[in-house]
Amino acid sequence: RVARRAVAARATPPTTGVGACHGGAHLSADEKAHLEKIAAMIGTPGKGITACDEGPGTIGDRLAAVGVENTEENRRSYRQVLFEARDANEYLSAAILDPETLYQKSSDSGDLFPKVLMDRGIVPGVKPHLKVYALPGQSGATVMQGLDSLAARCAEYKAAGCEFAKWRSPMEIDVANGQPSDVIIEANMRDLARYALICQAEGLVPIVEPDVSLKGDHDLETAVRVNLKIQSELFKAMLDHGVYMEGAVLKSNMVNPGKDCATSYTVDEIAVANLQVFRRCFPTAMVTANFLSGGQSLEDAAARLDAINKHKGPRDPWNLSFSWSAAIQMPLFQLCKGTGELQLEAMGELYVKELAIASAAARGEWTRSGTDGDHKGKK
Repeated sequence: RVARRAVAARATPPTTGVGACHGGAHLSADEKAHLEKIAAMIGTPGKGITACDEGPGTIGDRLAAVGVENTEENRRSYRQVLFEARDANEYLSAAILDPETLYQKSSDSGDLFPKVLMDRGIVPGVKPHLKVYALPGQSGATVMQGLDSLAARCAEYKAAGCEFAKWRSPMEIDVANGQPSDVIIEANMRDLARYALICQAEGLVPIVEPDVSLKGDHDLETAVRVNLKIQSELFKAMLDHGVYMEGAVLKSNMVNPGKDCATSYTVDEIAVANLQVFRRCFPTAMVTANFLSGGQSLEDAAARLDAINKHKGPRDPWNLSFSWSAAIQMPLFQLCKGTGELQLEAMGELYVKELAIASAAARGEWTRSGTDGDHKGKK
């Protein structure tokens, strides 16, 4: 009896002191197994994420720019193309939805979109955060809002069929103004860690997205230093909070020089810089990183993702893939220009061609054209 009590004591996570919050100790074995399963599905080699979580206002701006009215039906029918285009599921492992889209239905099957996606083998997820807030005294640098009511929203989204969530923390490298400052990095990364902890408690895999903008004139070496500082702060915060790392996913920017940087870099130099950052701080417990496009063209993003995968070696166990929005979607909207309506069939055909390019890059099997992926220094 004494021995049984000793075993039980060892198996029960401590609630105070050393080890009180370690590696998802608050989660059951079944809960951990489910999170790992979903993370592995998202990290399916050769597949990536379609990021279509823009709110009605953002997607409305894109529609208006090509002369298409911003109505709920137009938003719904456009999203249906992204989910149901023929063969799209051959290249997609997951889709990030705006909350509006969770409750919209396919005009073909009548099913809600989360079910449509899951039936096609595409894991549905959602954007749960609210709006950015410029932190006073930080030169316009921001934090994301929405933690206070996050648990309730996660429970709602889980009931609606979601299996993961994605929280974005945008930052810019502004050397002249000392940004991102230690305060901004710490605030954003701790918010991401708290978000991840809450998501897992509600049964959702957290995708953490530290998003460093392409804006600026900083060089590649500065980008490496800043991204390394941000990501190391993120993973330390996640570990300190007790996030179950095996059940979490990274969505980060590619490490690039600022778009106005005067120095030129080859696609291979950029690829090596990305792997340097990961090798120095990215936990091997996390199975996949899915890069955002962040203002890159499809051609540049694909060339850089391909080069990163071509440079991977034995030290790089992660699946490295895509979670792209504008790089894939903006060319689709151009098909509607001058017509006044969505060109759904043509958009679906181009979309699948773009996904095939992204998938090839995620496998390290894409052949770039010319100087795609190189950074050409601004003089």
